[in-house]
Formats: sequence, structure tokens, C-alpha cells
Amino acid sequence: MTTIGVVGLGPMGGRIAGRLLSRGNHVYGTDRTRLKADALLEQGLLWCHSPREVAEAADVVFSMVTDSEALEAVTAGAEGILAGLAAGKVYVDMSTVSAQASREVAERVAARGASMLAAPVSGSVAAAEEGSLTIIVGGDTDVFERVEPILRQLGSTVTFAGDNGQALLLKLATNISLAVQALGFSEAVWLAEQGGIERNLALDVLTRSAIGSPMLQARAPLDLPDKAWFDVQELLSAARVLGYEHPDIAALFQVFSEMVTAPAVRERGFRAA
Repeated sequence: MTTIGVVGLGPMGGRIAGRLLSRGNHVYGTDRTRLKADALLEQGLLWCHSPREVAEAADVVFSMVTDSEALEAVTAGAEGILAGLAAGKVYVDMSTVSAQASREVAERVAARGASMLAAPVSGSVAAAEEGSLTIIVGGDTDVFERVEPILRQLGSTVTFAGDNGQALLLKLATNISLAVQALGFSEAVWLAEQGGIERNLALDVLTRSAIGSPMLQARAPLDLPDKAWFDVQELLSAARVLGYEHPDIAALFQVFSEMVTAPAVRERGFRAA
């Protein structure tokens, strides 16, 4: 049996580790906060004290972190993933990071005789739990074929896209569309509410219509979760002005609503359409 490691046990990484455990895999894991691993430890997760320990223990190491800076933090240094890699091991980063950052890490992985794949994902935390993520993979085709059976435990759609950077460019393209959809949907719901239509009715009609993509259906309640699935993109300046730079993308509905009256937004020149 291939031994698997997971570095980063947040909203997505934790569900990915849980999915792998539920499929009978031998899984090692770590996170900056051990509290995040409590439920996984009950499922059989083997705790490691550092990313290096995970890489030393596993044949295939996954990571799921927030951004390029976090990727550097878990890969570099004496206790990073790179320090624990050896010839023949495979490192799969599922984070949404810059193409350049991924390519640079891949070069450092290769220098240790190991191989790296970029495998950014699209889908909600529920999709991660169910194993129905969409996974875009970049790297060497032979390495992809080696770990594809593991990836198919996590995703209903697994597509090889070229090199590391190309996989991440496709994920960026997906994220751009997600942001536009979320903003457009928020405006549509706001318009319905301004016309006296109850929100739940508007949500039901809109998500069952031609615009009802899987993303919108997953986010339809428009309630802010206690912990964000993904950060609001920094390019959404109005969200930052209103203090929504870190909450989940579901915050776009609140951003749009507040753009009508919020003084801070008016002062910066933003307004609702």
C-alpha cells in the first residue's frame, strides 16, 4: 500500500485527509495547529510534528495551503517538505498558488531526486469530503499516471493539463469566473430583494434556472460560514474597504449590499451598478 502524507489540515486539506483515511489509506499529517487534526486522529491519522516528518514517512506527500507564501513556508527550511524528500518520492501540491512559485518548488524537488505535481482543485469542502473535486494536474506524465489512482479517490474529474504552471493557469481562469459569477449572483439576489421578493424564493428560482452552476448552488444560502473556504480575492477592492478581505467569497453578497450606503465605499469611489 502506498503511504500518503498530507501537510495542511485546514477546511480543504482536512477533508482531503479524511477522504483518504475513509478509503483505507495509511495517512500521515501535520498542520501548524494540532487542534485541527483531532477528528482526523480519531479516524486513524498518524500525527507528525513537521512537514519534514510527513515527507520522510510518506511515499506520496500532498499539501494544501493558502497561498504562495504558505507554500514556501511548508516546503523550505530544515523542517520543510523538501528536507524530507528522497529519490523516488512524489510531492503533490493542491494549493492555488502562482505558476512561478510552483515551478520554482518543482525545480528544488527535482534536485532532491523526487518528483512534483501541481494539482489545484475546484470544488467546495463538501466535494472534498465526497471525493467529487475537479482536479487539474500539471507535471510529468509518468508521475501523474503513478499517482492518478490516489487522485481519483479525491476527484470525480481528474485532468492532466501540461506542466505545473499550466495547471495553475487553468485554476486561475476558473477562479476569475467564480468571482464574476458570485458578484453577478449577488447583484441578482439583491435586485430581487429590493423588489420585495423573499430571499429564499429568489435563491430557489435562480439556482434552478440556466445560471444555476454547481458553485452557485453550493453557495446559494449566502450565509457566511464560521471559517472561510477560500479568501475573497484581493482585487476586490470594495471588499477590502468593507473589512471582507479574509472572509469567504460568500461575503460578496454583503459587499454588494453595503456598496449602496457604506461611506467608506463611497469615499473610495465604488458604487453599486
